[in-house]
Amino acid sequence: MTIDWEAFLHVFVAAIIGASIVVTFYALGLRLLVRGGRPPLVAPVEFTDAITVLTDKQRRRAEKAAAKAAARNPLSDGQKRLALVGAYLCFGVCAVAVLGALLLILFNH
Repeated sequence: MTIDWEAFLHVFVAAIIGASIVVTFYALGLRLLVRGGRPPLVAPVEFTDAITVLTDKQRRRAEKAAAKAAARNPLSDGQKRLALVGAYLCFGVCAVAVLGALLLILFNH
């Protein structure tokens, strides 16, 4: 059995580039989402010894700090809207990249 090292290298480089693109666009989408005034806040979930669970007081304090930071946002409403559109486009690029990779895996004979 012989290994085609050139093909292996091509697949490896394509995987690294694809993963880098998805991670970059996802991070950019999160950044634009925050700049657009919609920071992704996730309610804490109780898992014993898995994560630190916030009390209701701590959660309210964090939400208040996020609202205060959003109020200090120097962007106009149009700029915030543009940032949100950019964020959703970045997430769309991530989704298309993942779906394209799945299609390549499923239908590449």
